[in-house]
Amino acid sequence: MTASDSPAVGADVPAISPPDHDTDSGGVLGRRYRALTLGIVSVVSLIAFEASAVNTAMPVEAEALDGIELYAFAFSAFFTASLFAMTLSGEWCDRTGPLVPLFTGIAAFGTGLVIAGSAGRMWMFVAGRGVQGIGAGLVIVALYVVVGRAYPERLRPAVMASFSAAWVVPVIVGPLVAGTVTEQLGWRWVFLAIPVLILLPLAVMLPALRALPAAAREAAPGRSRVALALAVAVGAGLLQYAGQDLKAWSLLPAAAGLALLVPCVLRLLPPGTFRAARGLPSVVLLRGIAQGSFLAAETFVPLMLVTERGLSATMAGLSLTGGGLSWALASFTQSRGRAEPHRERLMSLGMALLALAVALLPTVLIDGVPVWMVAVSWVIGGYGMGLTISGGAVLLLKLSRPGEEGANSASLQVSDALGSVALVGVAGVLFVSCGGGAVTAHAGAAGAPAGAFVAVFVLGAVCAVVGACVGTRLKPRR
Repeated sequence: MTASDSPAVGADVPAISPPDHDTDSGGVLGRRYRALTLGIVSVVSLIAFEASAVNTAMPVEAEALDGIELYAFAFSAFFTASLFAMTLSGEWCDRTGPLVPLFTGIAAFGTGLVIAGSAGRMWMFVAGRGVQGIGAGLVIVALYVVVGRAYPERLRPAVMASFSAAWVVPVIVGPLVAGTVTEQLGWRWVFLAIPVLILLPLAVMLPALRALPAAAREAAPGRSRVALALAVAVGAGLLQYAGQDLKAWSLLPAAAGLALLVPCVLRLLPPGTFRAARGLPSVVLLRGIAQGSFLAAETFVPLMLVTERGLSATMAGLSLTGGGLSWALASFTQSRGRAEPHRERLMSLGMALLALAVALLPTVLIDGVPVWMVAVSWVIGGYGMGLTISGGAVLLLKLSRPGEEGANSASLQVSDALGSVALVGVAGVLFVSCGGGAVTAHAGAAGAPAGAFVAVFVLGAVCAVVGACVGTRLKPRR
């Protein structure tokens, strides 16, 4: 399970209008809302299944396309593109409603899957992942707008809970299915088969989507924020491009990327975020650190198990399943009323647990350590993430003044995406710099550069420790 468990990562959620009336007596699965609810859950489940399937199939795919050195960029390209698309979707939904952005996003997501599945070279695969990211970014924000416009206020908490619940089954069955398909039919079918599955939820929810009420008012265009998000995405892309080829000329795209990225990020996030100012800025910073630390480590776990310990793609993917389940358990734990007075400490504890989990991962590179240690460590890490990610969303709303909830939520989600892009990208650079580009699925533990994996996991653990320290600054001064 990835940090996309909070489905609006990177989203700039627009203003939404409540339905004019509520005549339903059966809840979100009552006659009036059943088709729409099932359609929403199905779309989110497909995105979740794709996320878990990619983790499983990627080691085989990267070797088949001779692209191990670009392994991390296949993940960061998705997050970079989705960062821009989520902001664009928010503005688009405000002006035209969610129907067009939703279907455009689904079409883009399916197109990206086809490009990735038919790629003949690794760069083409990375491009397909970027198109997928655009589609996922458009879709997830549009779904949030659908919830706001189609459901009465009393039913929205149940619908939003279904977003997280939609990840549980894919996290459990995704690695098994994707691993079996990869081993029996080939990695390409993991990507090429999913677009067909999109058709059913679309057919189920289309009539309900057409009946959505129009927006109460036309929102003012937010071109400046879309432009900032585009500049951040381009800047991040330039930095990743420079990082994959560490030569003198790479300083040029790196400098251009920084020139775009730094000033735009400072405008998108609350003042004081990068110096961990007490209160809201530290909440936003902590979320980005948590997302990035978790994904930087999780991205390389299946590759390590396949190349260093000889596991099949299926078993390597299944090693991450327990993290998804413990994440859901921790989300439930922090939602209890008794946890409210201790929320800040629970978030800091969550980062400490994540640091411990990531620090345990390199021990599997030692021959005498059983491979199930990865599953144990990821259960610990998933529980830590559940405490931190869910708690951060609750704490942000608590610290927001009336009228600032939307802007602050957008900043939180931008931080999520930026943390993912930055730390996964840095992990990829470290991996290649330490000789990881020479790894193949046929290399034994003795011949593979284990130090490349150690470097990645040290990065994740150190960042998680920094996050635990930031967690001590979540309470504002009185």
